[in-house]
Amino acid sequence: MPTHVPIGFKLEDLRPTQMTVGLREVEAKRRHWRDADDTERTLLLRRHVIPAVIGPKQRAYIVDHHHFARALLEEDAGPVGLYVLADLSDLPKGEFWCFLDNSHWCHAYDALGTRCDLADIPKHLSDLADDPYRSLVGALIRRGGCAKSDKPFSEFLWADHLRRRIDETLVEQDFDAAVEKALSLARAREARSLPGWCAAGGDGL
Repeated sequence: MPTHVPIGFKLEDLRPTQMTVGLREVEAKRRHWRDADDTERTLLLRRHVIPAVIGPKQRAYIVDHHHFARALLEEDAGPVGLYVLADLSDLPKGEFWCFLDNSHWCHAYDALGTRCDLADIPKHLSDLADDPYRSLVGALIRRGGCAKSDKPFSEFLWADHLRRRIDETLVEQDFDAAVEKALSLARAREARSLPGWCAAGGDGL
């Protein structure tokens, strides 16, 4: 059964279950943390209790909130609380990762959207690579281009959709223009199968 775990897990000890983050998103969360007072920081930690599973050697593998965790790590924020979804510490390493993969608790895709071996998933939050399209999706959600979804790794589905339609040079050199193009693409019928699709005012219908 899922259980709450008292605050006290070191961020540097947490293991990721994906390969990338959007570093623009991480930086935005770092700024939010730096600008927050002690009361707001406490609220942020309570609202973002990090879901995790316990794996071999009693290591904690987080299955969501990678951007928040990476931001806290870079801000040297100290220990955090976890919400433990399952204790899989009795499983051998290979079976553990197979379980995560089949439970949609890991995402072994690199910054190009290419499926990789489960063994390629980094062992530390600090080793997560930058996927600029994941940052683009974060901006798209904030602009109302699509809604957040409970579907696991839904933002990466959107990232891969945009990756095939927006040149990386534009994302890197004119991020605001890339966001505008993403907003247009997000309202099209071509995106209607993606989680959180919400073509505004009937656009794309």
